[in-house]
Amino acid sequence: MEEPVSRDWRDRSGRVPVPGGARPGSPCPGSIPGQPPVRSPGPCSTGAHRQVTAEQLRARGNALFQAGDHGAALAAYTEALSLSDAASERAVLHRNRAACYLKLEDYIKAEADATKAIEADGRDVKALFRRSQALQQLGRLDQAVSDLQRCVSLEPRNKAFQEALRALGSSMQEKMKAMSCTDSKVEQMFQILLDLDEKDADKKQKAAQNLIVLAREEAGAEKIFQSDGVRLLMQLLDTAKADLMLAALRTLVGLCSGHRSRTTAILAELGAPRLAAVLGVEHEQVSLAACNLLHVMFDSLKEGLQKDFRGKEDALVLDSSRDLKLLIKHLLELLVLEGASAHGRDNALNLLIKVVPRKSPKETNNSLSLWVIDQGLKKILEVGSTVCGSLGSLPVTENTRMSTSVLLSKLYEDLKCDAERENFHHLCEDYVRSWFEGHELLGKLRAIQTVSCLLQGPSDAGNRVLELEGIMDSVLSLCASVCEAHQLVAVEALIHAADKAKRASFITANGVNLLKEIYKHSERDSIRIRALVGLCKLGSAGGTDFSMKQFAEGSTMKLAKQCRKWLCNEAIDAGTRRWAVEGLAYLTFDADVKEEFVEDKAAMQAMFHLAKSEDRSVLYAVASTLVNCTNSYDHEEPDPQMLELAKYAKQHIPEQHPKDKPEFVKRRVRKLLTAGVVSALACMVKSENPALTSSCRELISRVFLALVEEAEDRGGVVAQGGGKALIPLSLEGTEVGQTKAAQALAKITITSNPEMAFPGERIYEVVRPLVSLLHLQRTGLENFEGLMALTNLAGISERLRQKILKERAVPMIEGYMFEEHELIRLAATECMCNMAMSKEVQEMFLAEGSDRLKLMVLYSGEEDEKLRRAASGTLAMLTALHPPICKRIPQVTVHWLEILQALLLSPSAELQHRGAVVVMNMMAAAREVAEQLIASEMLEILSVLAKDKDKPRVAQAAQEGLAHAVAYGLIKPNPGHA
Repeated sequence: MEEPVSRDWRDRSGRVPVPGGARPGSPCPGSIPGQPPVRSPGPCSTGAHRQVTAEQLRARGNALFQAGDHGAALAAYTEALSLSDAASERAVLHRNRAACYLKLEDYIKAEADATKAIEADGRDVKALFRRSQALQQLGRLDQAVSDLQRCVSLEPRNKAFQEALRALGSSMQEKMKAMSCTDSKVEQMFQILLDLDEKDADKKQKAAQNLIVLAREEAGAEKIFQSDGVRLLMQLLDTAKADLMLAALRTLVGLCSGHRSRTTAILAELGAPRLAAVLGVEHEQVSLAACNLLHVMFDSLKEGLQKDFRGKEDALVLDSSRDLKLLIKHLLELLVLEGASAHGRDNALNLLIKVVPRKSPKETNNSLSLWVIDQGLKKILEVGSTVCGSLGSLPVTENTRMSTSVLLSKLYEDLKCDAERENFHHLCEDYVRSWFEGHELLGKLRAIQTVSCLLQGPSDAGNRVLELEGIMDSVLSLCASVCEAHQLVAVEALIHAADKAKRASFITANGVNLLKEIYKHSERDSIRIRALVGLCKLGSAGGTDFSMKQFAEGSTMKLAKQCRKWLCNEAIDAGTRRWAVEGLAYLTFDADVKEEFVEDKAAMQAMFHLAKSEDRSVLYAVASTLVNCTNSYDHEEPDPQMLELAKYAKQHIPEQHPKDKPEFVKRRVRKLLTAGVVSALACMVKSENPALTSSCRELISRVFLALVEEAEDRGGVVAQGGGKALIPLSLEGTEVGQTKAAQALAKITITSNPEMAFPGERIYEVVRPLVSLLHLQRTGLENFEGLMALTNLAGISERLRQKILKERAVPMIEGYMFEEHELIRLAATECMCNMAMSKEVQEMFLAEGSDRLKLMVLYSGEEDEKLRRAASGTLAMLTALHPPICKRIPQVTVHWLEILQALLLSPSAELQHRGAVVVMNMMAAAREVAEQLIASEMLEILSVLAKDKDKPRVAQAAQEGLAHAVAYGLIKPNPGHA
């Protein structure tokens, strides 16, 4: 049998298959950098639209189902249903759709379709069996048993039904035994926890841990719930003891996870006010546990709004939107509650960010966001306007302002029309006016702080508010305040306005002079560093354009030097040093600044240390600085013709800094790696803080992609936790960010041992990001690297091949086998070779109407030797593992014989070996196939190869092929040959 194709560390030649470290040059002849390659039509492409019948659609669905394309089969059956009126035909289609839904793991819809088929014909054993499978997965074992018993009564000799019933009966017995066994355990654990006289701390801790573990299992969770567990857990919460409260909250998480009816009942018994109060406690771990419980409850309740539940327990639950709004109402009230802790307020903001806005623009209902804006926008702004240290200010952390800005931004982005956005603007303007007018200095400070918060979040709203009469004048006058706290508020507002408020003409015209005055004459470092950041923002207006410098020669370098000095000064508090990173995020557009920064190891490590600190508001600035240093932002080469036109028209032409050339970038990347950038990035990704926004994730993904550009750096990136950090980045965030992270994963998988780079279960998490690189909107380079990485994974284990199949990658891999670009076509064929070790893929090659096998045979006769090697290797694999394919090969093309002969006569020993293995397998499969082979010139070719001592593997395969011919009596044995 042929070995799996490998393009990684197992490649005997030791070569790295990605040209130039997979730089975006030209992966395939004729490719356009950054553009998707031109597609050729796949084997299943259809011609002009023609009228089809329900029967034809059903037949098409059957063929697609057999080929493993369950999603397409479902679509065909659904279309057939729309054309069919006959009750019997519709019943069959519903039954078939149930089979598709089972494969797609949508058990609720599988049960619904099977039920419709049974309603038409109560003796339909296939529908009954499929419904029993769906019910079993939904946990409704009693109903599943009933359906299986019906199947056995209708077909008493069917062993599959008997075995399924026996297995399900055993499962139910085990469940009942487990339930009875947990009765006394639950009671005993609660007794230990609630016994005030029990002094054994270890015993109580063990009881609490056992209760939490028990709640994670469905049987245990239900037992706790049925045994008056919620009331007892409420008593634990009321003890006000941190360890008991944590045990109660973590147990409640298990009870609520994925169970809407229990969640509704628990919420009714505990009450939203109690849960909100626990969230606001001073104990940080208890508050976090309460936050986790509320998040789980939100997920369970929202799931009920999105899915069509048919289970018995869910039928009893009314619309959960009322409960959702009740919880959100108390979260909003907690924001402005003076007695709430600072971290409790942060947790409430984080929860609102996660549960209120829509997850995707595809969701049409944004009513929850509109309700929160109407009911709670002023409460959110109340937190954002808090001035630390002022009379009556709310307790906040260094992350609260950023969390508030993120929440405001998310709510604003969730609005769908101008009327909704206009309402948001009016509410913000009314709130700012309410503080600015009729109040003394504190009111003006609150108004300006609100402007800062809005400029950091929904900047459109911030710009509108900034233009209100008197706001900018107050900012300017407070910049000269003798009170440091007041001056801080004003200067920060000025800084945020410097790059956001383009309509504020004063900032544009006079911002530099004003900030210079503050920077030169202020005696406080906290003020000077903020003024410096404002200067940095204004000075970097030209971006990476070398010809658009804002300041005099050397001024930018002086600013950067001062930023690095403050960054390294540990005597300054971390909140102030964060502003130094903000300054560098703008100044590092200049390549001279980048070069000096990477030479300053102390400054780099100080920045990395800040990135790992509790102040997560620095994350975006750190990521921006690293993107600039690695040049990992998007940049396109200008069209030479357009450049000439621009010169002729005397238009400005952007210029690249000489120190932004590839050799400088490569050197900077190496210095960042040496300084420990990977561990800092990995720590940043672990953050659950709202500061880790989708945009921030994208920046981190860009940096990682730059760090793994060179193959020799990838091992070090993995060793420091880069591989682990890339997986969540590839699954969440902006589409661009996910793609960059997936491409970085692909580069690692291509040149490293995947089992070492992604140990344990982590290797299975890599599959989905890699499959995403095969989508048509990706570039040719991304397609190519995704295929190469999947080739390596598919050669490791059957479980990985099954995971690739489950992600529906095979149809995309097949599509790329028709690609015009040579390297992509080759990579797809090699990937299919390794996937062919899976039984399901082998069956696809025999599917009726499929050209898969024909394509593989024809590719074995192509001029491109690498493509021939991959295709003939696939044939060798298929013919060895699935003998029926041997009989099909002579039927797919009239050229099959000459292609096999050409392989055997090839000067390449590898091609000869593959051809000999295919012929040997075909000889062994069937006498009639062997007859066709022996009747041709194949006999003479095999006889010669069997005697070739220089190629022992080829000779052995040829000898075994001839031995099969002898066994069939087609030829006589050669007495002179051993």
